[in-house]
Amino acid sequence: MHAQISGCTDPLSKNFNPSATVNDGSCKYPSTKIKPTYSAQLTDALHETSGLVYSDNLLWTMNDDTDNTIYGVDTNGVIQKKIALKNATNKDWEEIAQDSSYFYIGDFGNNVSGNRKDLRILRVEKISLEGKTQKIDTISFSYSNQTDFTKIKSNTTNFDCEAFVVVNDSIYLFTKQWKQKRTTVYVIPKTPGNYTAQLKDTFNVNGLITSATILPDKKLLALSGYRKSLTPFVYLFYDYERSSFFSGNRRKIKIALPFHQIEGITTKNGLQYYLSNENFTRKPFLAVPQRLHQLDLSPFLSQYLDQR
Repeated sequence: MHAQISGCTDPLSKNFNPSATVNDGSCKYPSTKIKPTYSAQLTDALHETSGLVYSDNLLWTMNDDTDNTIYGVDTNGVIQKKIALKNATNKDWEEIAQDSSYFYIGDFGNNVSGNRKDLRILRVEKISLEGKTQKIDTISFSYSNQTDFTKIKSNTTNFDCEAFVVVNDSIYLFTKQWKQKRTTVYVIPKTPGNYTAQLKDTFNVNGLITSATILPDKKLLALSGYRKSLTPFVYLFYDYERSSFFSGNRRKIKIALPFHQIEGITTKNGLQYYLSNENFTRKPFLAVPQRLHQLDLSPFLSQYLDQR
């Protein structure tokens, strides 16, 4: 029997320990910035694109507060399908996630005054979208540690959320903390009901988290976000223990897209990622249109994924 040795197990890190057999989450990485493989402009119908998920050979997205439609676009950003959710209202849709049977749409944007008491996720049965009667349920929640619902100044709350993933029977929410620039993970069941979201962990991303995508069987989570200066990044979390997403490797990849408000991220293979940004205009100097981007993260993840 050999004793287990804890240490950094990632050969791409600055402090790789080839003798380590147990990843202790200590890996350090060089500062990295990459450019998209390509970018494609999205139609004006998606000027507030918010959230992204890959399903049935299309990238699905929606606007964050303008209509109640989900849009399926191809990898060139061209709309191929539009489905209006007839009995759903869009107060502030911020993210879309999925499992094999359902889309989940996060109506939980809370940046305006930080005091929403109607935070919810719409659960949309995929197969029902093809028929006459859409099946849409509601998962309502509140944060276990939010006790003060006094209206506060816009973009100052730590109880905003724009990112979540569905894993097994649970939904994991990742907050967008305007004040602390961190993200906190909360968990709720993925079945309809009214829940108190239980706090699991917090991590200092030094930015604002806007979307999430996960390959649970590969233990790989990616969060998109941006600094307040609108410099976007992707944070990779991989080789973690169970649902302790921040316990393994944590690598930040900066994206060479200045003044891009990235709002969605998804992948189908863990190597190529798609990101979307909403329209950002600050007259008279800035006019960044809504776009879809592809990122190739295989240089950072192919070795890890080959071992899984």
